[in-house]
Amino acid sequence: MDALFKHLDVPLLLVLPYIAVFTMVLVTIQRYRNSSFTYSSLSSQFLENEKHFWSVVPLHYGIIIVLMGHLIGLLVPQFVTAWNRHPARLYIIEVFALSAGIITLLGLIGVVLRRFATTKVRIVTTVSDWVLLALLLIQAGTGIGVAVLHPWGSSWFAAAVAPYLWSLAELKPELARVAGLPWLVKWHFANAFLVIGMFPFTRLVHILVVPNPYLWRRPQVVRWYGDK
Repeated sequence: MDALFKHLDVPLLLVLPYIAVFTMVLVTIQRYRNSSFTYSSLSSQFLENEKHFWSVVPLHYGIIIVLMGHLIGLLVPQFVTAWNRHPARLYIIEVFALSAGIITLLGLIGVVLRRFATTKVRIVTTVSDWVLLALLLIQAGTGIGVAVLHPWGSSWFAAAVAPYLWSLAELKPELARVAGLPWLVKWHFANAFLVIGMFPFTRLVHILVVPNPYLWRRPQVVRWYGDK
């Protein structure tokens, strides 16, 4: 598998990132200009709330923690490597990150099962929703796999992946920095770029305009008025 991904390094880790980011920026702007009213999570909470709470809330908290961890490793890699010099602190950050990944995966599984099990929710689920959920499941699954099979990811992310991502941003890609990483890690990278490319076509765009206060707000009461 490593040999196969070695031949795919250029298209997956060099070409795909630029296509994904270009698509995200261009389509996001175009969608906002032409259909700004669609910048919504299109929540199905009013259709079914109990399963919604136990799936979406863990998903959001888990994914926020995971993204914040990746962002810290990208922005201040020197801090991460300095923190990890102490074994106890390295164990803490690894266990914490793995726990957040597992919470994210469980939340995603709950979302998928809810959409299959609840007829009213399944009817309003679009093709793009299913594609996005599939990509997110792969992302969470490969992330957990990387954490288990290739541990100490916070260290090698800061040392190798962060410089690679910065080189992409500077339009001076240094593919050699990640060429030697295991195939599962590369799959995780490539799938992340696919999620970025899908971003403007899905309800994920709501994170650009909504501060997500529903994570801590009280449950909403919905009343229907009409002929009895």
